[in-house]
Amino acid sequence: MLKSFRDLPSIIQEKRCLELKKTSDNKYVILGMTYGAHDTSAALMIDGQVIAACEQERFDLIKHSRSFPKEAITECMKIGHVSWDEVNEISVGFEYIDKIRKVYLEPALIDEARIEFLITDIERIKTFYNMEEIIRHETDFNGTIKFFRHHKAHLASAYYPSGFNEALLVSFDGMGEIETGMIGRGVDGQIEVLHDNVLYPHSLGLLYSAITFFLGWQINCDEGIIMGLAPWGDYNARIPDYDKSYLEVFEDIVIITGKYEYEINLDWIAYHQKRDTWVSDRFKNIFGQKREKNDPLMGHHRNIAAALQKRLEDVVLAQLNEARKEYGLSKLCIAGGVGLNCSLNGKIVDSGLFDEVFVQPAAGDAGIAYGSILLSESQRLGNGLRPSKDHNFYLGSRYENDEIESVLIECGYSYDAPKNLAAVTAKSLADGLIIGWFQGASEFGPRALGNRSILCRPYPEIQRDHINSRVKFREEFRPFAPAVLSEYTEEFFQIKQESPHMLIACEVKPDKKQIIPAVVHVDDSCRVQTVKESNNREFYKLLKEFHKITNCPVLLNTSFNVKGQPIVNTPKQAVDCFLSTNIDVLVIGKYILKK
Repeated sequence: MLKSFRDLPSIIQEKRCLELKKTSDNKYVILGMTYGAHDTSAALMIDGQVIAACEQERFDLIKHSRSFPKEAITECMKIGHVSWDEVNEISVGFEYIDKIRKVYLEPALIDEARIEFLITDIERIKTFYNMEEIIRHETDFNGTIKFFRHHKAHLASAYYPSGFNEALLVSFDGMGEIETGMIGRGVDGQIEVLHDNVLYPHSLGLLYSAITFFLGWQINCDEGIIMGLAPWGDYNARIPDYDKSYLEVFEDIVIITGKYEYEINLDWIAYHQKRDTWVSDRFKNIFGQKREKNDPLMGHHRNIAAALQKRLEDVVLAQLNEARKEYGLSKLCIAGGVGLNCSLNGKIVDSGLFDEVFVQPAAGDAGIAYGSILLSESQRLGNGLRPSKDHNFYLGSRYENDEIESVLIECGYSYDAPKNLAAVTAKSLADGLIIGWFQGASEFGPRALGNRSILCRPYPEIQRDHINSRVKFREEFRPFAPAVLSEYTEEFFQIKQESPHMLIACEVKPDKKQIIPAVVHVDDSCRVQTVKESNNREFYKLLKEFHKITNCPVLLNTSFNVKGQPIVNTPKQAVDCFLSTNIDVLVIGKYILKK
């Protein structure tokens, strides 16, 4: 038997999945889950093979859901054709008791303000304390439940699918148990923690959330909007009625204290003292009052976003520069919620510090479920699990054509089934139509990678504004990603490695900017997705057909949803989104619907 599902090309993976349906004896089944905060999820491994991974938000339709991932678990087990009596263990990427001790009890002994914080959070503390009981109650599972360190699960989620036998591993996010980041080393399948001594409330992730809140958007949800806003600002501008620049203030907010350490100046923040406050009076005295959701977006707000982003990049790159010199590792794996910041990732790649960088596509807390099953399997094998390159994160819900057709018949909308689906769709794209593209298994993580996508040609420039305002119903400054045939990547973009998960920003080549203007941001950056046939056969085929017609190997690719809603997960959701927006054509399975 093959040791790792990730060793198989995509076509053989499909064959292996069919074989799994027929064999049920002697399987070892690990179910992973994320629960206790935002982005709850589930993942399933059978005999060392990651079979499925699903986010709860796709089922309860609450973006970044905090609900127990019951439907996500059910879907994973449906995909893997396993029942509860076949599950050997449950893995969870969090040590809840230690969080209670370190975040609530110990601080309350020395800081009176933390007593109030503890009392306010008492229901959450009860949930953490009773987590094993809650899991057993929700699942009726009586077997082994294993709990792993939050950030170590993040490291595992990036290391094992990277294919790098030796690599530096980093995770930065809001917080785990009490650590807000971790630096590790992966060698021969074993993960060694090198540094984990930056502790709450000192957190790059929580600071980014605090500024997201201050600028009028939603925490744990809209941080990507701030990243997209940052290039519109000037971090060197002077703050009105103050003698420092925006960046100089953020250099006072985030202070580098060692090779791998930094501190947040607590004079500027308040998230550690009181819920839903986030920034201090001092911050508001300098930067003004919080922007509300519908307030005008001013240059002042853009400059704050720019300074925050610049400081984040400076602090992380300083640590990586030190780690590269000290440990000599030429490959880098990134996870944790900050790992979804593709502008930061682009700066890391562009720095030349590492020969290759792998960013796990579900880098946020949803990916903890995925990381925990890898840790559990490694433990089961006595540290025998080895990294194996795996870019297949199409691990979610999938539907057969007969299931799709039943939904279309029920909706009463006319449809066709052309023989050459890719060619017909490419012609519509070349004609300037906007396509809803629903194929295969849904992506695990927040990026649509060609299975749950809205697509259009990457020109003219106004195409971007049209989709923002009339299809996605979101802010006009937000950029879209280019999906490019992998073999044309370096012809169009200034990047020398694969970027299959749309998580690395790079600059467009100057002579190509006018060819694909709708996917170029104000700073000439692009959040590129490189597409290979081995990663996504149908999407690759579509890009090839579009290139054949237009001589352009790039499509604009954005997630199949509207602002504030999760990516569509079911055929019915796809049809509803198609009918309620200005999408012109829906391509779903082998069928095409036109308005």
